[in-house]
Amino acid sequence: MDLEILKAAALLQQGKVVAIPTETVYGLAANAFDENAVSQIFEIKQRPRFNPLIIHIKSVDDLQKVATKIPAKAMILARHFWPGALTLVLPKKDIVPNSVTAGKNTVGVRVPSHPVTLKLLEQLDFPLAAPSANLFGYISPTCVAHVQKQLGDKIPYILEGGNCEKGIESTIIGFENNEPMLYRVGAISKEEIENLIGKIKQKTRATATPDAPGMLTKHYSPSTKFIVSNNISADIEKCKNQAVGFLVFSNINYEKSQKIIQLTITENLNEAAQNLYAAMHHLDAAGFDLIIAEKFPEKGVGISLNDRLYRAQEENFDPETQNEIRKINS
Repeated sequence: MDLEILKAAALLQQGKVVAIPTETVYGLAANAFDENAVSQIFEIKQRPRFNPLIIHIKSVDDLQKVATKIPAKAMILARHFWPGALTLVLPKKDIVPNSVTAGKNTVGVRVPSHPVTLKLLEQLDFPLAAPSANLFGYISPTCVAHVQKQLGDKIPYILEGGNCEKGIESTIIGFENNEPMLYRVGAISKEEIENLIGKIKQKTRATATPDAPGMLTKHYSPSTKFIVSNNISADIEKCKNQAVGFLVFSNINYEKSQKIIQLTITENLNEAAQNLYAAMHHLDAAGFDLIIAEKFPEKGVGISLNDRLYRAQEENFDPETQNEIRKINS
């Protein structure tokens, strides 16, 4: 067993908080059954206590240890997508502290697919509560450097696992009257889920007391003002001499520069997802007055990527970005 995994396991067993890799983003992990350890997660992240956490378990077989009254469709999803980027919100067992669930009687659960964290979970006799390893509301981390920059002085250890394969958070499915409900779009598309269990409804965003993580209107945000563009080539031309950074998806003709990050050269949505947060981190650190991101095609994981863009966007925005561009150019 890798010494790094054993070190992380020892710290977790001592009630410490450790950053861990997953296939989606890096997580800030603690013993899900330890109230004091869970409390540290909220304090370190500066996360509001009304926002529930996700529990990470080692296998489908462990689901019944933390959840009860599991619908048949939930088991179908679990057996198909786990290990993987799908979180199920289910009635919790009493062993799960209310602090994990923000006082709700349901808990979010998933089995991560990252081999390092699966090995870590095998060393533990408890599941891990683990939201993203960043300050609340900021861009999620997809590599150790992102975690180190934000939380390195606040936690004892970061378990190295390379760059995250998926690059955005898990898809979250809850159940209302035993029927599945999409709470958060994520790395697994709605279409993939519907192909397995049929049509599902989607819950709207929550501004308070969310049913699951990632449902708040403002989230995943850089410090720099951030807006979404429906016409990126025109906006690049208008702002070419200004302190504006760009996130680009489509293959368009533009002069290459350090101001512009193309997320994929083949218009591959999965590749764009893998690169999105790293690009946002990079542009946020570059000192721009504004970051403009191109809207993704509304299909597959592109829907999830647009969700992240719009949650990162300034609350009072002009959908066509022109008002903000006028301000920059004035």
